[in-house]
Amino acid sequence: MWKWMNQDLALSLETFHRDAFGWACHCCGNGPADPADVLQMAYLKVMEGKARPRNRNVLKTWWFGVIKLTAREEHRRRRLRESLPGRWLFRTSDWETFPPPTTKIELDEVSGSLKSALARLPLRQAEVLHLVFYQDLSISEAAAVMGVTLGSARTHYERAKARLREILEPSSEP
Repeated sequence: MWKWMNQDLALSLETFHRDAFGWACHCCGNGPADPADVLQMAYLKVMEGKARPRNRNVLKTWWFGVIKLTAREEHRRRRLRESLPGRWLFRTSDWETFPPPTTKIELDEVSGSLKSALARLPLRQAEVLHLVFYQDLSISEAAAVMGVTLGSARTHYERAKARLREILEPSSEP
């Protein structure tokens, strides 16, 4: 199973595990995919040699890209299975499909309002903010993870900050 993964890469990925799980949670959002499953599938891709870093200097951005693509693949896979042709193809019925377990995290009032404000942002804006603030990536690293140009990432970043200010500032009207 460990076709090519060396000890050095394993230790490097281990240092990113906590951040990687946070990114997997963001990539899965409120969708049906479980972040822990997505992260496990991403690790399997690396262990089986299906995903290999090209440059060790950008290991974290490469790893986050693998997680994002894995989350998208899992989302597509689940949508197919839940569709009528998918249920027929996979021979499942409605009563066999159980909703995935959800994790409820108790948040204080401030983080709850921030989370709801982030949810109101367009996807690209929310992604770039998550990568920069929660994963401590630079905007150029976030652009690499998102698969967009640096200029596009900067634009999404600036617009997201401005929109968050609008959402979070209390209205001066009574």
